[in-house]
Amino acid sequence: MGSTGVDDKPHAVFMPFPVQGHINAMMRLAKVLHYRGFHVTFVLTDYNHKRLIKSRGPNSCDGLPDFCFETIPDGLPPSDYADATQDIQSLCVSIPKTCLLPFCILLSKLNGSSSSNVPPVTCIVGDGCMTFTLKAAEEFGIPGVIFWSTSACGVMDESYLTNGYLDTTIDWIPGMKNIRLRDIPSFIRTTDSKDIILNFLIKELEALDKASAIIINTFDALEQEVLDALSAMYPRVYSVGPLHSMVNQISDQTMRSIGSNLWKEELECIKWLDSKQTNSVVYVNFGSIAVMTPHQLTEFAWGLANSQKPFLWITRPDLVTGENAILPALFLHDTKERGMLASWCPQEQVLNHASVGGFLTHSGWNSTIESISGGVPVICWPFFAEQQTNCRYSCVEWGIGMEIDSDVKREEVEKLVRELMEGGRGKEMKEMTMEWKRKAEVAIGPGGSSQLHLDKLVNEVLLSK
Repeated sequence: MGSTGVDDKPHAVFMPFPVQGHINAMMRLAKVLHYRGFHVTFVLTDYNHKRLIKSRGPNSCDGLPDFCFETIPDGLPPSDYADATQDIQSLCVSIPKTCLLPFCILLSKLNGSSSSNVPPVTCIVGDGCMTFTLKAAEEFGIPGVIFWSTSACGVMDESYLTNGYLDTTIDWIPGMKNIRLRDIPSFIRTTDSKDIILNFLIKELEALDKASAIIINTFDALEQEVLDALSAMYPRVYSVGPLHSMVNQISDQTMRSIGSNLWKEELECIKWLDSKQTNSVVYVNFGSIAVMTPHQLTEFAWGLANSQKPFLWITRPDLVTGENAILPALFLHDTKERGMLASWCPQEQVLNHASVGGFLTHSGWNSTIESISGGVPVICWPFFAEQQTNCRYSCVEWGIGMEIDSDVKREEVEKLVRELMEGGRGKEMKEMTMEWKRKAEVAIGPGGSSQLHLDKLVNEVLLSK
């Protein structure tokens, strides 16, 4: 950055929404900006700070001299069960009421600690669902930017709230063609005007006008029309993804090894993948929040078993609503030679493994963009939020996926898995995914769109006085 003095170093404070996917995405952005010369303070809620230490060990939040962790309360009562995502509705009620004051106290503490080699805070990067950070930025007279960890299409149709019939085509959302109501975020498809998450989102989206910039983990070629439309709505929109691929360009292994997984990763699954043939394994992971009924779990299990394909299935402890995810004993017996179960894994490493040929996913944005970067086509089972939109784009606009009905049937699971792994459509999807992978590599390469946007973000916004 041209100066070695601690006080001259820019200092960015990051505040993710307290769920796994948002934390992972923001951690990647924090690492990229740290590599660009920023001192970083990464803020977790007390609850997730405890989870991170439990999953990654007592020193996992030590950080580095210029990459530090801090915590604030989330306002929810203490919970004994610390291996699950907190209730989203409760967070949406608590965060706007609770978090601004402790966050401002933290900023004041950071600004008063220059004697301990911490430069004054010069900018704040808040999550799209943590817009109280914009009030803090205004109070401290520094740039406040918003980072949306969703796709650009997810941001766009959350900006256009509506009600109606599920198969009605919606033709008035800028930059989005042939989108149906059933493809827009589940939060919005409610007829209850008092719905907690809907009203939380409305307030968060109203605050976006106050942001100095909006950052999205995507790349121009993938979502150009939507990005153009968003840029017409908001002052500065920067697409800087895929961020996990940007992080992989960082040579500092110590920096790259700082982790954010709140469940313990079972690394045995990588060794298991090493023993499998190229493109032969179906990877199954429904993310950190999606839950299913015991019946749906059983249908997925027998669909996978009957497909006869090797599979790696991530079954979180809280995957099944209200109880442990217990798979049928006969299924476990029948698939023990070709199936591997794990409670969590290093997903990016899995999706880049040569033996993985397809991904059965909930269509969360991290999973979608990681599968594109890994060249892995998908079967989509969207659960909530903007996952329905990501599913629609994966299947229709980008040609990399097939959708499975929310009412899971084992016959359909078997049929789609076979098509994905050995069918003509599966081959076409693989070719399309590889094409998108190449475009993603261009975007983060020298002179690529994401690198140029990152330069502009740093110089025009984050370093502006």
